[in-house]
Amino acid sequence: MGDWNGKTVIITGASSGIGEATAAKFAGEGANVVLAARREDRLNELKDRLGSQPGELAIKTTDVTIQQDVEDLVQFTIDTYGQVDLLLNNAGIMPLSFMKNKHVDEWEKMVDVNIKGVLFGVGAVLPHMLERNTGHIMTTSSIAGHEVMQSGAVYCGTKFAARVIMEGLGKEIAGSNIRTTTISPGVVDTELTETITDEDVLEMLKKRFGQFAALQSEDIAEAIYYAANQPLNVDVNEVIVRPNNQG
Repeated sequence: MGDWNGKTVIITGASSGIGEATAAKFAGEGANVVLAARREDRLNELKDRLGSQPGELAIKTTDVTIQQDVEDLVQFTIDTYGQVDLLLNNAGIMPLSFMKNKHVDEWEKMVDVNIKGVLFGVGAVLPHMLERNTGHIMTTSSIAGHEVMQSGAVYCGTKFAARVIMEGLGKEIAGSNIRTTTISPGVVDTELTETITDEDVLEMLKKRFGQFAALQSEDIAEAIYYAANQPLNVDVNEVIVRPNNQG
């Protein structure tokens, strides 16, 4: 998989952060990259910014909480480029809150984006990959899918669920040429914290995250590229990447 010329990558949550950095990485390596997110203006800006890269870029406005949107995304990619070689389920939100404060609407949004979005992505692309007997499905989970933190009961639950879904998928398709990888970042400098509305949590995070030197999105993009670039007989099932001072 070292040569990405002519290969096609779909990235959800591509309008910022890890998705944006990963798009730049694969486009720079010559891949066709389909940028998917809700914010069409941001997608257009990213496409223009990466226009000088050797890989071709296309955009598809997509809400991963709507199954038909995700089905349409995969079909658009097949119609445009003929195949999907890598799907990165990267869309995610992190409105942390203390359960006593009952941010129920935010709980529901996390379930919809962080869990259903992954399921819809897998469901949309898997038949195509099984038919071709090749492909790679990746999902961005989190270190929060390995350990629970205060205010993260629901968020951690959704990220743990994403890991379990990917593990289960890997067992189902073992023996095929389709690979699965879960990427679990630690503290990364992205927009994720901007979705937090719980004032108690915001005050806590000022003290907690101030002690970490956050990773950059490009660091996670490199980890994603590493896993995707292994020989076809090598399946890197999970990668944990965090700052070296985050315990």
